[in-house]
Amino acid sequence: MTEQELQNFKYPIGLFDCPNTISKQHIESWISILEHFPMRLEKLVSTLTDEQLNTVYRPDGWTIRQVVHHVSDSHHHSYTRFKWALTEDKPVIKAYYEDRWAELIDSKNAPIQMSLSHIRAIHFKLVYLLKRLSEEDFNKCFIHPETNSEVKLNYNVGNYAWHSNHHYAHIENLMKRKGWI
Repeated sequence: MTEQELQNFKYPIGLFDCPNTISKQHIESWISILEHFPMRLEKLVSTLTDEQLNTVYRPDGWTIRQVVHHVSDSHHHSYTRFKWALTEDKPVIKAYYEDRWAELIDSKNAPIQMSLSHIRAIHFKLVYLLKRLSEEDFNKCFIHPETNSEVKLNYNVGNYAWHSNHHYAHIENLMKRKGWI
């Protein structure tokens, strides 16, 4: 496999390309993606067998099961980061080793329904919150310790909308390659 092919497997929709100026329309579009993502994901994976769920989406990648559990874990972290930024002055967030989390027993073996239910709940809470934030709120930020950079909430909305579509594409592309859809 060439380096370009591997990059296409890793980033099927490309990297997040945030506009220089984030408009109200960008935010509304991203919130809509977050609002509809749980149902789209559930519909996509609803008919998969355990064998299919345990299939890696790319060489040296995670299984579909691990991807679903990762989205649940990651979006839970994101929701918490929004809350910290809204209630504290530029908090330093806690990073985590997502690759290690994906190797834990729950990520490797647990039924995906628990994470699908969690994604539905956390997105409901997140979207409810985001739809009620002011422009001033969206300009609040947190500090990411790995880069020591400020991450504005308006950027984070877009990043997690991208993250949703990014992992959806991992699963959907595998399913298409295998002829499962």
